[in-house]
Amino acid sequence: MPHHAAFRTGSRAEGSGQARRRPRRRQRRSHPGEAGIGKSALVAEAVSAASAAGLRVLTTTGVEAEQNLAYAGLHQLLYPVRAGVDTLPAPQRDALRSALGLAEAAEPSVYLVGLATLTLLAEAAAVRSLLVVAEDAHWLDRASADVLAFVARRIESEPIVMVATLREGERSSVQDAGLCPMPVDQLSAEVAAELLDSIAPDLTSAVRAWLLEEAAGNPLALTELPAALGRHGGPGPALPLSDRLGGLGAVLPLSERLERAFTARVAALPAPTRTALLVAALNQSDSVSETLAATSLILGSTAEPEILAPAAEVRLIELAIGAVAFRHPLMRSAIAAASTLAERRRAHLALAETLHEQPDRRAWHRAAATAGADEGVAAELDRAADRARHRGGVAAAIAALEQAARLSEGQDRKALRLLRAAELAVESGSRVTAERLVRDAHALELSPRRRATAAWLLSGFEDGVREDVSRVSELAELAASVAADGEVEPAVRILWGAAMRCFWSEPGTAARRSLLGVADRLPVPADDPRMVAIAAYVAPFERGGITLDLLRKLAGVAGAAPEIDRYLGSAALQVGAFGLAARFSAAAAPGLRAQGRLGLLPRTLAVQAWSRVRLGDLAAAVPVAAEAAKLAQETGQPFMYGLATAVQAEIAALRGDHGRAGTLADEAERVALPAGARPVLATVQLARGLTALSEERFGDAFAALSRILDPSDPAYQLALRAYCLAELTEAAVRAGRVDTMRDILREVEPLAASTPSPALHIGLRYARAVLAPDEEAEKRFTAALRADLSGWPAERGRLHLAFGEWLRRRRRAAESRSHLRTARETFDALGMAAWGERARRELRGAGSRARTGTRTRGKSSPRTS
Repeated sequence: MPHHAAFRTGSRAEGSGQARRRPRRRQRRSHPGEAGIGKSALVAEAVSAASAAGLRVLTTTGVEAEQNLAYAGLHQLLYPVRAGVDTLPAPQRDALRSALGLAEAAEPSVYLVGLATLTLLAEAAAVRSLLVVAEDAHWLDRASADVLAFVARRIESEPIVMVATLREGERSSVQDAGLCPMPVDQLSAEVAAELLDSIAPDLTSAVRAWLLEEAAGNPLALTELPAALGRHGGPGPALPLSDRLGGLGAVLPLSERLERAFTARVAALPAPTRTALLVAALNQSDSVSETLAATSLILGSTAEPEILAPAAEVRLIELAIGAVAFRHPLMRSAIAAASTLAERRRAHLALAETLHEQPDRRAWHRAAATAGADEGVAAELDRAADRARHRGGVAAAIAALEQAARLSEGQDRKALRLLRAAELAVESGSRVTAERLVRDAHALELSPRRRATAAWLLSGFEDGVREDVSRVSELAELAASVAADGEVEPAVRILWGAAMRCFWSEPGTAARRSLLGVADRLPVPADDPRMVAIAAYVAPFERGGITLDLLRKLAGVAGAAPEIDRYLGSAALQVGAFGLAARFSAAAAPGLRAQGRLGLLPRTLAVQAWSRVRLGDLAAAVPVAAEAAKLAQETGQPFMYGLATAVQAEIAALRGDHGRAGTLADEAERVALPAGARPVLATVQLARGLTALSEERFGDAFAALSRILDPSDPAYQLALRAYCLAELTEAAVRAGRVDTMRDILREVEPLAASTPSPALHIGLRYARAVLAPDEEAEKRFTAALRADLSGWPAERGRLHLAFGEWLRRRRRAAESRSHLRTARETFDALGMAAWGERARRELRGAGSRARTGTRTRGKSSPRTS
């Protein structure tokens, strides 16, 4: 997005009295521009108009030096309304106080901080409508930008207007919040000439023409360059024009010309003022007291506020009580660029000494003042990274680790910090950053441990889906060799990467056994969550019983740590314990959000959504699957996006929204088929089979579902194939494929002997009852219904429906009705439209006045006939 303003409106924001009553449609505008094009002037006009209309204005301005300080921008924005923090609900209050550094607490959830900010602003707007301004949002720290984006998505019904400005070519999460873009265009030639003439009416025609050409309609250039030229003495008569302008040649990019214009004014200032100005430019806040304290250390004498007056007189800065603000952000970089390395180093060291009680800022200034390796400064940055991560500032942590790597003594320490930063980048979904950091690490002489880390790191985005399946055996050998060198933790991580490949592809029995052999030899407890997950992914049936025992034992600690919960949730899905999978995944998600690990979050959400749908909890699965798909796209994880999209297709099929189900299934297949991402393709076939069942195309349903069990089909998935037996049996019976289904059951039955998988045994009990001869069927239906199905309402409803149908067809209508009513009520409550309608038809056939249902966009809404 070019250097432009973007805004979102909430409800009416003119004045204050009745602002909530009339919601208005969001507006969108667009026009391109560049640095200095006039966005600050436009925002100033907006602020002036808002103030005149009675709105309260809250502002924050991104500063390049503050990008690595989590929530610095949010602190600036909310400072005027900080008194309202104490009135917030306790969870919101604690999260916001922690984020703003007002209290020591556990790392705050970004969602809670966003919600607290929204609540605080809404309460303030209820008294007096608000204009929220975020200037230079591309320089805001990531945590603050994410909170502003969160707020922007949710203010349509509030008397709040938000305006954000960004520079051309820069990115910010605020851009993804649906704000209406308003790119700012260059001035026309006529208007540019009028502006220049109003500022510098006495220019010669040659200089005037040159300035108009160089400014190219940029209002800041038109405003600033004449003053700079005047202080240069103006162009003389003898030299070529470009040389006479102090080297500001026509070939220079506009941003450099502007920086030179700014530094020309700096050169004319007294030396102490230049020193103070450099300190202010390098400082990470607008505090006058900090600037003066650091300047005093450099000068060796006390610096008074008057030292900055000359800079204010030439309009480089604006002074307020206790604060100094540059008239344009480019002035900071221009002033720093014009200084010598020694001058910048002295300024950074002075600021570091001044900020001895602020360890994060102190570490960054010490780092900026250090040219060579310095392990002490690197260690300070390590600690700053840990603190940033604890507060949810993952981007700040990555930056600190990368800077620490630059200052590290020894290649091993440098590689360790680069790979730690890369791991955070993967977990936060920043693919480009992760790839760059791994590439930098590979350029070093890596130890076996570091090579192992680098080997599996980037696969976190796609889990090796595009790699040859032989890579699984290679990873097993690599893990074994690394473990033999005593590097157990890297070995475990490599095995986890290999186990994930067993989920997305099918490496074969030999490769799976090889992985299990390495895992069994590692000196790691069997109940380590990572080992539990590895066993579940590699051998979901052979190790199913052991895995389920461990999962049930560990269920009491759900919520203890998101890293543990995400492993256990994944393991539970593989062994068919969908209730545990949903529980562990739901517990992991808030912590992953709070830590900014947005690369891991869509995985956890996808596990939760997949499990919720299989349990029949469609209402809970809908928002989770949607968020998983969105986050997977945003973090560059195409196959996780495909899996979440396929889950959405399954939900639509169950709700009877067949058109949407088909569209979503096609989209998921488009993503997954070229790479053979098996879980995605299996879920696609499940969605298509459910759609066909719903439409009573039973042959098509059987064909789609049976593909999941065919080892030669790309939709075959070792674990998932065992978890759709009920649907497959239903399709087989109605399509006249009973004998084929009995053959399938004979192949699946041995799996049940090796694992107590809930999903597998529930499906088998259903299939045995439906396929049983008449003399055995009732006994099998009764036994299946006696099993514990308290957490499986859809499967219980399916059994009641099948048993009711069986009873009715044997002229036992009175007995069938109770089962059919239970099925109808269950499916109506779950929103499973077609199955609810089937139960109604059966009830009518059994002589009952059944309730009828109306279907709206795939939902069944019951009513009494």
